[in-house]
Amino acid sequence: MTFLTAVLAFAVAIGVLVVVHEYGHYSVARLCGVKVLRFSIGFGKPLASWRSKSGTEWSIAPLPLGGYVKMLDERESDEPIDPADLPYAFNRKSVARRFAIVAAGPIANFLLAIVLFSGLYVTGVREPIAELGVPAAGTVAARAGFGGGETVVALRDTDAGTEQTVRSWSELRWKLIDAALAHRPIVLRATMGNRTFDYPVDLSHVAANDVDDNLLDQLGFVPGGAKAIVAGVEAGTPAAEAGLREGDELVGIDGRKVVDVNDFVAQVQAHPGQTLTLAVRRDGQVYSMPVVAKPTSIDVGGVQKTVGRIGAALGGQMPMVDVRYDPIEAVTLGVRRTWDISAFSVRMFGKMIVGEASLKNLSGPVTIADYAGKSASLGLASFVSFLALISISLGVLNLLPIPILDGGHLLYYSVEAVTGKAVPERWQVVFQRAGIVCILVLSAIALFNDLARLLHS
Repeated sequence: MTFLTAVLAFAVAIGVLVVVHEYGHYSVARLCGVKVLRFSIGFGKPLASWRSKSGTEWSIAPLPLGGYVKMLDERESDEPIDPADLPYAFNRKSVARRFAIVAAGPIANFLLAIVLFSGLYVTGVREPIAELGVPAAGTVAARAGFGGGETVVALRDTDAGTEQTVRSWSELRWKLIDAALAHRPIVLRATMGNRTFDYPVDLSHVAANDVDDNLLDQLGFVPGGAKAIVAGVEAGTPAAEAGLREGDELVGIDGRKVVDVNDFVAQVQAHPGQTLTLAVRRDGQVYSMPVVAKPTSIDVGGVQKTVGRIGAALGGQMPMVDVRYDPIEAVTLGVRRTWDISAFSVRMFGKMIVGEASLKNLSGPVTIADYAGKSASLGLASFVSFLALISISLGVLNLLPIPILDGGHLLYYSVEAVTGKAVPERWQVVFQRAGIVCILVLSAIALFNDLARLLHS
């Protein structure tokens, strides 16, 4: 991935999301009879602009991290408004219409996510199957009875009998994170060979602070199935001396089957200084090769640890599956996926606010640009999926009850609908300043997390 790819992917992602969000505000404002003065993509002095027949000025500005729709409003006008235009002012509309106009932006982001997910499900996506690797001893997966090589095909809550099909690793990952965040005990149905097993998995004791990108590793649920293929051999190393070659498949070690590439690496690392007997498949034949796992000191969380290494670079592609749905099922799943991710995001935000989840989960523009570039380099399907996730995040963020955001205005209108009186202007000014402080603090934390990830990458 190049820097240019990341920048272009980020620009496309932000451009699409901003246009969709602001067009949601614009379209509902027009439906509610509000005059729209300007539709701007980006902030600052316009680089280009044009005026439509409706009188709206459409502009593109140099700062691309957002946009806005400026509507006719007596409270924001520096000059007297033509009496003929007063019926079209935003502030003259009913609470219900103002609520609808403001809510339309986040709703447009959710609708975009539904469309994107549904499109992916209809056209089909190629994903790794939900095959498990060997779990670390003592982890939740190990205690549940998994040994590696099982393929998870379904999940259900222990208390409720509703079973959810698991078609791919991404589905399994998402369902496990969701269950862990809710502290729900579940049952995983998995196959191995021609046999099917049920594994009770207790997630009730998972700490909220542990619910992050590394959660599945901590629980012992690691992807498996990738064959241990030799991608290269370093000269003068035990692997070279044993006669390993590029393209060899490592199928066994000390008489036991190698489940996947991670299993092989773990076995070698666990036996520093020992001679291991490898079963190597080459040109359809299996050969036995003794190799010494050379003791090597590595840093693990600031602690020096001695592990075994043989000097072979390994690579392997996980088994893949084409996941495809009919249109009705695709839309249903698109709605459900958007809802699930939205609810998960809200819960995570709530737990971060009360200190039950780490603020390290916040990401800023640098991380988003990095992910945009990586997803774009993996193909259109990955980029579309990334775009849907960011669209949901933007929708959820804007619905937070922070005065400067859409959610803050919706809170004002809710109070007005209940009390029959608008929130006093002086209080709105105070709340807006507080909202700006909140946004600045969140932005600073996100930027700090971005820089920390860059320094440790």
